[in-house]
Amino acid sequence: MAKKQEKLVMWHKTNCAKSCEVMKALKDEHVLPETFLYLVTPPSADDIKAVLQKLGMKAEELVRKKEPVYKENYAGKTLSESQWIKAMVKHPVLIERPILIKGDKAIIGRPTERIYTFIKK
Repeated sequence: MAKKQEKLVMWHKTNCAKSCEVMKALKDEHVLPETFLYLVTPPSADDIKAVLQKLGMKAEELVRKKEPVYKENYAGKTLSESQWIKAMVKHPVLIERPILIKGDKAIIGRPTERIYTFIKK
């Protein structure tokens, strides 16, 4: 009996070059992920906690430190895990992208080459 393919979900920003590069690479591999436009429909704190668990990361590691909102509001500050999660809920642009989720695992698709091993598992 064939193994059922797990659903692939991608947290995607449509005007991000890296996110679009990963989307194109997936399409080239004939993999069409379920797309979660996290800037259109921001994730909840529980969504972010679940992704962090699947990534095996701390919240601060998922924060994009080059974003203006980070530099203006969070640079140089020491925040707790829950405070970083609240910051990402309030400002989803802080969330590193793209994120690929399959089952109980997730990766950040940077560099793009990382996705090939992940989608074949």
